[in-house]
Amino acid sequence: MGKARVLIVDDSAIFRRFLSNTLAADPDIEVVGAAADPYEARDMILQLKPNVLTLDIEMPKMDGITFLKILATQHPVPAVVFSSLGARGSHYAMQALEAGAVDVLAKPSGSVFGNDLARELISKVKAAAGSTRIDRPAPPSPLSVYNSAISKAQPGQIILIGSSTGGTEALKDIIPVLPPNLPPICIVQHIPAGYSAALAKRLNELSKLEVREATDGESLAQGTVLIAPGDMHMVLIKRGDGYAVRLKQGPKVNQCRPSVDVLFESAAPLVGTKAVAGILTGMGEDGARGLLALRNAGSKTFAQDEKTCVVYGMPRKAFEAGGAQKQIALGDIATHIVKCVAATAAQAR
Repeated sequence: MGKARVLIVDDSAIFRRFLSNTLAADPDIEVVGAAADPYEARDMILQLKPNVLTLDIEMPKMDGITFLKILATQHPVPAVVFSSLGARGSHYAMQALEAGAVDVLAKPSGSVFGNDLARELISKVKAAAGSTRIDRPAPPSPLSVYNSAISKAQPGQIILIGSSTGGTEALKDIIPVLPPNLPPICIVQHIPAGYSAALAKRLNELSKLEVREATDGESLAQGTVLIAPGDMHMVLIKRGDGYAVRLKQGPKVNQCRPSVDVLFESAAPLVGTKAVAGILTGMGEDGARGLLALRNAGSKTFAQDEKTCVVYGMPRKAFEAGGAQKQIALGDIATHIVKCVAATAAQAR
């Protein structure tokens, strides 16, 4: 892949300058232009041919979500979107991801921007520039998944999932078609603080499972999905014949918080053969080490395949490191999870 050619679209001159200076300092990124609104950006896209956009969601004249929808039909370009914090901003962020944005960042208030934002920005822009546009097939019908051999989850069974860039939409192809009688599910999705609750709410609306943002010390229950809060690591602990989660700040792992490795490595000594664990689309290598630990403990493991990944980074690393037993197309992952759970439950009877 050559340089990431970035067009910045933001109505704030101060923030455009920050974005331009930050991105231009990286040798693998070329800032080809900056636009104050989508109307100006439309002409610049045709002229400058960027392969990634940074896009503010809340702008005068035309909002970023409307612009994404127009681009999707006329001239698709991978986009990293910025959204304000708070309930409204997180709602808009979910809408932007549904409209085709590759990733989302929280837009800070004020005029002072930190190094953490700069590092995240560079990483997400590079991931977006190397992303693949996915034409998703229709996910399987929930009824086809219900016809599985599962009647009741066995004590100690658990499902663990890690995902990053492109993961919010991939999860929407998996979680809503899973049956409500599954063992508890824990998910680490790389997402900014404040947005994980909105993701959980959206998945809960679409699912027969109960999906919510995890709280510290919460016990896991059958038919429940817990999503790690943005900017908090999630650790699995033993509680009776089941599990609970602990949340902690701690240093970033693989430049991530929450980190998939933190969850997976905490689970490996506890779950043994009773876990199904997988890595979905995303940039980097977070989760590869933890998935290998789970496989070595006897868990059933998988990675999303290259063809259906927005970014084939984390799944590639997990498979190459030996952590993933097989690679599965996105549309087949829900059925694969159910079959693995059923097989493990049958062995325990």
